Amino acid sequence: MSDIASKTADPPASFEAALAELESIVSTMEGGQLPLAESLAAYKRGAELLQYCQSALKDAQQQVQVLERGVLKMFAPGGDDAEAGRNDEP
Repeated sequence: MSDIASKTADPPASFEAALAELESIVSTMEGGQLPLAESLAAYKRGAELLQYCQSALKDAQQQVQVLERGVLKMFAPGGDDAEAGRNDEP
């Protein structure tokens, strides 16, 4: 059993780990040296990793949108808030 096939059931530890593994799979497959069965296992693992990465990116995007609607929208560089902060100092 190939290393790629043995990882098929293992969830990635993080987005970065999934991306690194996906890049490794792509590189290996582009080399064209894998037997057919291993190529299919690599393709399957790559599809799983791609889905994981897309989901992680979607979650991160949603978190950024929540922040933009809340905390981050209250700060305006060069606006009245910045001026008020400077005027409070003696």
